This record gives sequence, C-alpha cells and structure tokens, in this order.
Amino acid sequence: MSKASEILRIAAKGDGITADGRHVAGAVPGDIMQDDGTLQRGPHYVEAPCRHFGKCGGCQLQNADEPSLADFVTSRVANAAEGQGIAVGELLPTHLSPPRSRRRATLHAISSGGKPLIGFREGGSHKVVGLTECHILAPELFDTITELRQLLARRRGKYAVDIELTLVDQGVDCSLKNLPIEGLEQTEGILDFARELGLARLTLDQGYGPETLWEPEPATITLSGTPVSFPSGAFLQATSDGEEILVNDARAWLAGSATVADLFSGLGTFAFALAGKTKVLAAEAARDAHFACKSAAGIFRKPVHSIHRDLFRNPLQLDELNRFSAVLLDPPRAGARDQVDLLAQSTVERVVYVSCNPSSWARDAKKLVDGGYRLEKLRAVGQFRWSTHVELTSLFVRTVAE
Repeated sequence: MSKASEILRIAAKGDGITADGRHVAGAVPGDIMQDDGTLQRGPHYVEAPCRHFGKCGGCQLQNADEPSLADFVTSRVANAAEGQGIAVGELLPTHLSPPRSRRRATLHAISSGGKPLIGFREGGSHKVVGLTECHILAPELFDTITELRQLLARRRGKYAVDIELTLVDQGVDCSLKNLPIEGLEQTEGILDFARELGLARLTLDQGYGPETLWEPEPATITLSGTPVSFPSGAFLQATSDGEEILVNDARAWLAGSATVADLFSGLGTFAFALAGKTKVLAAEAARDAHFACKSAAGIFRKPVHSIHRDLFRNPLQLDELNRFSAVLLDPPRAGARDQVDLLAQSTVERVVYVSCNPSSWARDAKKLVDGGYRLEKLRAVGQFRWSTHVELTSLFVRTVAE
C-alpha cells in the first residue's frame, strides 16, 4: 500500500486528508485508503459512542481517539499562526472538555408523523435528528429534551420550534420560539411542565419577542464568584471547565496589571475574574448583557466599570487605549479588525486575545505582531467536543525597542 493512501491528518471541516491531498469523509489519521475506495481502519479509529453519529450535525469527530482529537484542535490553532508567519513563544497544552459537559445548546423540534422529533440538524441539512441519546449535552439538558418530547406529543398539527437550553445557577433555562400557546388548557399545561420539571425559567417567543412565562427566582450565572443576572439568550461559554481554562489564563497573564480594558465583555466572564486590585473597564454592545454586568458590579462592589459601546462601529480610540496597561478582547467569530488596527498602534503593554475562530484571530494577530507585539503564549481549547469548532487563548506582549 502506497504511503500516499494513508490518512495523515484531519482537515478543518473534519475530513481525513491523504498525502496527495485527497479528502476522505469519516477518515482519521492512520486509516488507509484502499485502491477500491474503501477504508482500512487504523490505530486511531474508535467506534463512535453515539448511535446518531454520522447523521447528527452536532458531532463530526466521534470516531477519532483522544490523541487524534487533541492533535486536531491543537493543529487548527498552531497552523493558523503559522499560516500568517507568526512565531509562537510557547504553545501550551490543549484542553478538551469531557463528554456530557455542554451547558448550553440550540436545538429544534418538529412534528413527524404526529410524533415530535427534537435534536440537532443533520450536517448540511435542515432535517432534524430525533435524539434518543446525546454524549455532549449535560445530563440536565438532555433530561429536559425528554420532557419536552412528552409535552409536544400532546399537541396536534405541525410545528417547528427552536429550543435554547442553558444550565444556569438555578437549573435549566428553557426558551421556546414559534410554539403557539392558545387557551387556558395549553397555558396551564406548559406552566405545569415548567413547575414539575423545576425549570429555572421558561421563555416563550410567539413572534413578538421573548416573554418570560415562568421564573420562580431571578436566573443568574455565577462568574468567578459573582452572581450575574442571566438575560434569556445571553452568551455563555459552552462548558464550565472550558470557561475556567480561559479565565485562568487571562488571570495569570494579566496579574499585576493596574488597569484592564475588557472589550466585547458580555456578562463579565473575564471582568469579574480580573477585578480585585485591578480596575476593569467592561465594554459591551448588547444592552441586556451590559446592564447585567453593571448591576452585578454595583451590587457586589466590584471595581468593574461597565459601558454600553458597539466596538465594531465605535472602537476604543488611541487616547482611550493608552490609558490601560492591558487589554483583553473576546470578540465574535468575525474578529475585531478595526479595534485591533488601533491596538497595534497603541502603547498597551499586554493584550490577551480570546477567540472562537482561529482564522479571524490569525488575521488580527498578524496586525498585532506587525505593530510591535510578540505572541508569547497560545493555547487551543476544545469546548465543543467532537466538533470542528475550536477556541483559543493567546497573550501578546509589546516588544521593547532597543
């Protein structure tokens, strides 16, 4: 068997790649592509633990063993830096979240032959896979799916419901979109569902925006010991262990910084972790997240000054940036092109960049390096286990002119 037929690595979208550049769906490193197009499985192939693997779009890599999975996550990040010609000072050990640790998910429910299907969509399709098991969701979330299936089984007619589930301090926060509730019977039925299941909150969106139907006590998420009000649909790191890794890196790398600007701060995941002797400016565009952060900082007397600011339209300017000894940014997948342009011209000593997209991060990292920073530390984080979605933390330090 020629060496060219061996699967050498996993590509960004999850296909195996041979030495001659062929993409092979479902292949992992060490597999051999036979002349007749069949795969001879190698030492890194494992049987997928979930019966839905291969159809459900929630996972792409359940057939790869742990070393191959870690290598994929690491390579996605390291190759992004290498592709821009960026030297990495220290590549830290990769973190992978364990099975059944995902604490937030968006799922879909449809009626199929009078029976409800609830799950993720198929890969590259709008079809819904009716989950009978799931190895990525926290058990509390999967239990909620089971109960939702029983609730929807009592409804007649067709429906297509979007479901958001998040594990908050009080339990499961459940948001349902496009589920009409008409009449006393349906209203009492869904309230009984929330009560009996002990939901932290039940929110309905029937076309007029989200409305809270059930919330025995205010839903919160505790960030570095600080309970913060959790607006329905707000962003939260996918796993608590992943959040801990990201936060610990930021805290260690910015220790001793007197002032930090936390940009794209959300609810304050990093702001509350850094606040102590450090004074933190938290800038966020989403009003509900901004107000939640601001309120928690006031109630618990944290040195966090929260401002409402769209950093895409109105990034911090040079005179503002230069007041800070460090900047932390955790932008959406598009990255932070305009803000990074200004950071590259600033006198900020340290920049911690947390990203959920190695491609946009690499583009922005190149600008920082060209502006006089060096990439001192880099870590790949696989919060979305068995998927091709990869996150990272990175530390940039401004070089001193000789």
